[in-house]
Amino acid sequence: LFARKRHEKTMSGKLAGEIMAAYKEEGAAFKRKEDTHRMADANKAFSHFRF
Repeated sequence: LFARKRHEKTMSGKLAGEIMAAYKEEGAAFKRKEDTHRMADANKAFSHFRF
């Protein structure tokens, strides 16, 4: 998903750049993962409520 938005010329270059960014813990995919985990931790406080 995020590899398509990169500025490298070929898809293999984009994918390699995305893998390297994930290894370095940076880039859009890593940021999205961190945001998802942050939201999950924030919602743990409300998990005992029943609606």
